[in-house]
Amino acid sequence: MTEKYENICIIGMGYVGLTLAAIMSDRGFNVWGIEKNADILKMLMKGKPHFLEKGFEVRLKGGIDTGKLHFLPKLAELSHQQEPLVYIITVGTPLGDNRQPRMDMIKSVAEEIANHMRDDALIILRSTVQLGTTRNIVKKTLEKSGKRFSLAYCPERTIEGNAMAELSFLPQIIGGLTKDATLQAEAIFRRITPTVIMVSSIESAEIIKLLDNSFRDLNFAIGNEVALLCEAAGLDSKEIIKAANTGYPRTQIASPGFVGGPCLHKDPHILQTSLATYGYVPQLITHGRMLNESIPSHVCDSLDATKIIPAKGKGTKISILGMAFKGRPETDDTRASSSLDIIACLKQKYPEAIVCGHDFAVDNQTISSFGITAVDLEQAFEGASVIIVANNNKKYEWIDLNALAKSMATPAAIYDIWSVLPAYRGSYSSQQLKFLHLGSQSQPNQHKS
Repeated sequence: MTEKYENICIIGMGYVGLTLAAIMSDRGFNVWGIEKNADILKMLMKGKPHFLEKGFEVRLKGGIDTGKLHFLPKLAELSHQQEPLVYIITVGTPLGDNRQPRMDMIKSVAEEIANHMRDDALIILRSTVQLGTTRNIVKKTLEKSGKRFSLAYCPERTIEGNAMAELSFLPQIIGGLTKDATLQAEAIFRRITPTVIMVSSIESAEIIKLLDNSFRDLNFAIGNEVALLCEAAGLDSKEIIKAANTGYPRTQIASPGFVGGPCLHKDPHILQTSLATYGYVPQLITHGRMLNESIPSHVCDSLDATKIIPAKGKGTKISILGMAFKGRPETDDTRASSSLDIIACLKQKYPEAIVCGHDFAVDNQTISSFGITAVDLEQAFEGASVIIVANNNKKYEWIDLNALAKSMATPAAIYDIWSVLPAYRGSYSSQQLKFLHLGSQSQPNQHKS
């Protein structure tokens, strides 16, 4: 069946679209990637990805060198010979005002496809969308063309930093408008991954994607809830979680920490908006997201309670280690990073403080664009009154904390959100340096003898 669909056009060369384009060209499809951003397009045509993904540049160049992977700024530049019968939509769906999902880019791409597609084209929506978007927006837009088409929703489910591996083995969910559409999409994705799961409707596939990330977000919220209740009770969350999880599979509490990024901060809100149409409010998912969004301000309040930072932060240097939204797998993606929330909070509380930023993967130009000073690791510690370790990049585990901490101001505090620094392995201690983490003892433990 796939011989009919050898030519594939993927619209949107962000993380989702570009990694899919690379794996599909590797599997023998002729792939045309559409990217309207001129700077990104220029990089791609040279075989340079615009994000960090281990080993990805080699795969990207491989697709270009074999002649299986091409990039264009718009559909109109496809020649008649190149014109595909498969279009895959992978454009972004950010949150707009009041955290409501924006589907305008989906509609715009659907209109463009409707103008260019031939009869019997297969259109696959892969972007994360509000429930009902495929049927109520994409389908209705395509129908205006008067052409015959098949339509399916096949969500992306990979993790940033490991997409190329996961695309090859993760089950692919497929929901088609018709049984034929489902089977057509199944035949294509079968060449990528061995496991394909066909569900009964487009809406079933749409909601599975939203539930995937809402479930993860809620799991992380439980870890953060444990950290906050341990602080209130004067207990140490690290000790509690480690002991509770060890050798006991029925209790596996997530490590407390920031929960951000382009998916987890967004998808629970999209799910909430989707279900509001049906008069249902998902209580756990809603409150879990609220709790995770409160953690940056909680960190700021905890630092304020140390009294190390003077009013308005005058003369105080505060350094944030880890600007990407996560550190494992390592990424340079700062979208919806909780570090940006920390920066906003610090600037509001301490407008006269000097805020610096460091990251092993994010370039200095990007860090500076957040209105802070980009520094190397040594500069981050030098003269700093506060260090905030904001992501869990493994490289922070192996820094020479003994040497670096000596250059800090006195007194000073290190708030290690993820407990990754070597201090937690007993390699450093100082009476003049206060260590904090999510779930630190906030008051004497009244239960100790």
